[in-house]
Amino acid sequence: MEPGNLTRVSEFVLLGLSEEPDLQPLLFGLFLSMYLITVLGNLLIVLAVSSDSHLHTPMYFFLCNLSFVDICFTSTTVPKMLVNIQTQSKVITYEGCITQMYFFILFVVLDNFLLTVMAYDRFVAICHPLNYTVIMYPWLCGQLVLVSWIMSALISLLYSLMVQRLSFCADLQIPHFFCELNQMIQLACSDTFVNTLVLYIVTVLLGGGSLAGILYSYSKIVSCIRAMSSAQGKYKAFSTCASHLSVVSLFYLTILGVYLSSPAAHNAYSSATASVLYTVVTPMLNPFMYSLRNKDIKGALKRSFVMTVQKG
Repeated sequence: MEPGNLTRVSEFVLLGLSEEPDLQPLLFGLFLSMYLITVLGNLLIVLAVSSDSHLHTPMYFFLCNLSFVDICFTSTTVPKMLVNIQTQSKVITYEGCITQMYFFILFVVLDNFLLTVMAYDRFVAICHPLNYTVIMYPWLCGQLVLVSWIMSALISLLYSLMVQRLSFCADLQIPHFFCELNQMIQLACSDTFVNTLVLYIVTVLLGGGSLAGILYSYSKIVSCIRAMSSAQGKYKAFSTCASHLSVVSLFYLTILGVYLSSPAAHNAYSSATASVLYTVVTPMLNPFMYSLRNKDIKGALKRSFVMTVQKG
């Protein structure tokens, strides 16, 4: 591409999920409903864990952080999409696009780290129950979350700075409902080899390392459960990690489905539509997975509700 064809970028156009005018009210209502359910569901878990002393344990500390991150994760994309639909404007500034991409990557990477830490927590709880409180003491739990935040912020900063070095042409239309990293790289006119290389290396190391850690933890958990003689003990051990395993499966399977599916099977909007699964649907379902299968969470919510009614 000749240098003369490059232009100073001030804004991008987010094409969204569909350009059909008749579908816009439906999309607005659907995504507004899912967003409100996501925020309310995860907020209830945060309030339940923080207000009930029975839930001040490592497992629920990590769950509380995961719920908070899921609220932030969804809030980086859906509100802007809703505003675009409502105002019938698809424009996002260059600075706004980079900022949205930074926070989106930050929270998706943080989700990945927290799920890995939670898998390790379940491994210690099931395979080393007598030493659980000694190993997973509060200082270590806080450090694990802090390191996860720092690593996520640095990785997100790396990606954002590498996108800022790219040059863009006159065609600034993004066939997505948010500033997705792959779409930004594909839109660039300058050489993207370094960006693509770093993207794949970091993604493989990050995603592969975390997934390997989760699989290793659960392989040990399965071995420990099989070695138990009591059927009741096996059921109790499995029930403590069933919700986390469901969330992990949903999170990774949806992301792998989006990014490992055949490019030939995609049209301009199929990637954006598939991304809804892990950007909106997964954070919305997480509270249900944890609350419906968890007597402690349901009990804490009931106690909070009763206390609220009594005070009222």
